[in-house]
This record gives sequence, C-alpha cells and structure tokens, in this order.
Amino acid sequence: MAKFEEYRDIHVFIEQKNGVIADVGYELLSEARKLVASIPQMNFQVVAILLGDGIKDKAQDLIAHGADKVLVVDEPLLKDYSTQFYTDALTQVIEAYKPSSLLVGATVLGRDLAPRVAARIEAGLTADATKIEIDPQKADEALLLVTRPTFGGNLFGTIVCPDTRPQMATIRPNVFSMDAPDSSRTGEIIEFTPTFKDTVQQVVIKEVIEKAVEGVDITKANILVAAGRGAEDCLELVGEVAAELGGEMAVSRAVVDDGYADRAIQVGQTGKTVRPSLYIACGISGACQHVAGMEKSDMIIAINRDPQAEIFKIANMGFVGDVKEVLPLLKEAIIKEKAN
Repeated sequence: MAKFEEYRDIHVFIEQKNGVIADVGYELLSEARKLVASIPQMNFQVVAILLGDGIKDKAQDLIAHGADKVLVVDEPLLKDYSTQFYTDALTQVIEAYKPSSLLVGATVLGRDLAPRVAARIEAGLTADATKIEIDPQKADEALLLVTRPTFGGNLFGTIVCPDTRPQMATIRPNVFSMDAPDSSRTGEIIEFTPTFKDTVQQVVIKEVIEKAVEGVDITKANILVAAGRGAEDCLELVGEVAAELGGEMAVSRAVVDDGYADRAIQVGQTGKTVRPSLYIACGISGACQHVAGMEKSDMIIAINRDPQAEIFKIANMGFVGDVKEVLPLLKEAIIKEKAN
C-alpha cells in the first residue's frame, strides 16, 4: 500500500459533445459511487473529469449525478475532440491529482483516448469491461477486479493491475445503470489549466459530417423482442410481436452473419449492449457473447426448443417450444389484452 498511498479516489472521464454529456458518463459515476461505498475505510471520493470548451456550467449536473468533485478543463483547444490535445490535458490532470482508478466509456472516443493516456503514464488498461468491483482481499489497496469477455467472448477473464496506478478501464455504454440525479448534492468544482507544449494541431478537422441515423436505436428501447438463428424463418412475426408490445426488434450475431438483418440491431459483445425493461429472446441459444449484451435487462423471457439452452439460465421466465408456434399465441394474447 505504501507505494500507492498518494493515489486516491476514483476518477471518471466525462465524455461530452457540443456540451451534451454522454449517458455513459452518468453510468460510470453511479458505478463509481458503489465502488467507493464498498471501501469506506479509504475515504475515497468520486471525481469527474470534464474536458471541453464552454462547459463549466455542466459541472453541477455531474455533482447531482454522483460526483464529489469535478475537475473542469475548459479550453478552446478542447472544443472538438482531438487525440492530441485531449491526451495532453487528461494526462496532466492524472499526473496532478493521482487517481487510484480511472474509468472511461468504451465509446469511439474513449477507445481512442484511454490507451494513449495509459501509454503516456505507463499504466495498465483493461478494455471493454462488463463488471468492476474492489477485491475484498485487497480492499486496503483499492485493487480493482475488472471482468471482460475474452477469447472471442467464449470466456470471461478478471484482470488486475497491482503494480501501476491509476488502474484504468474502459466500460461499454449500458453495462451499468444510471442512478437518478439528486439536485440537493453538493460538491467541489475545480478549474484545471493544462499546458500545451505544441498548440499547432497535428491533425486538422476541416469538416464534421454528422452520420445520418437510420432506423431505431435499440439501446434506447424499453422493450426488445430478439431473434436468434432459431427464429430466422419467422423474423416478420418477431417484428410484429415487437410492434404489438410497443417495442423494437433486435437480433443475435448469427442472424446478422447469415444475412437476415442489419448489424445496427445486433445485440451482444460485437453488437450493442442493451438493458430494456423487457427482453424476449426468441430462438437464441444464450452464448456468452450475446448474454454480455443483454443480461442486465430487467425481465428476460426466453423461448427455445432446447430445454438445455444456456439462455434459460439467465431468463426470468422460459418457454420450451418452437418460436413459430409460441409467438402467434403471444401476439394473439397481446391483441386481446389491448382490446380489453
């Protein structure tokens, strides 16, 4: 513990674009609060790191979402994401405040930024984590146990970084829940001014073209009816049930690989992570690659012909049967209920 005594607190990098905080930042603040609560003897705080231009007014919102302290780096050079300037600024914050752990969202931005910072400070980094907890045997060191899929998602490995600080991890959006904000919370807001040795941007952004969003974002859906390989021959029916429930259709990787659906609605390790109130898995075996993307759903209902299917191990309710026979009955029952 002695060599890491100066490293304290759990820091969360807060991603924002045009002043809009990404949900994953709020999710990580909520999870950081749970981690801090598990080691009360350490007297750790949750510290949010906010980089951008003209974003000081967002600090109080982060306190309401769980931050005890907000480090604001408000600089014109940070207006748009730049690997060069964001890496410089975040590295300097870490060197100045010495966090025990740093959590970053595993977004496109986070996956670019985190490894560059880790390389600069020579720290360990675990990517695409699905679970984080403090090792109860090493609580006095605040040693993180970071679990992530490995070997193509066929196994889950738990990784520790006992020899370097901060312990860094990137976490996919929707893996953790977001606690409701508490406007009565108070905290400290600190402005940090980095020193940029080279203010000439090495990569110049000439134009930002917003990606056209087509279809629905399944990560925002409250109800999902998902089809696996066992439901490939009745995708239209799956979609109809989803529509009757006021939800959206999703699919497993097998359905995408077989050419029956677009990757935009794929759930799983190589797709999207979702946590709807209701998730109906139709003809999905329950491979851990898929489970990693939906296991945090509030209610999971599984329909599968194989009574030994892995999906039944995590389902709240299961039906053994052919989806082509079960779904029409479900659709009919939904329509009757709506009519009443």
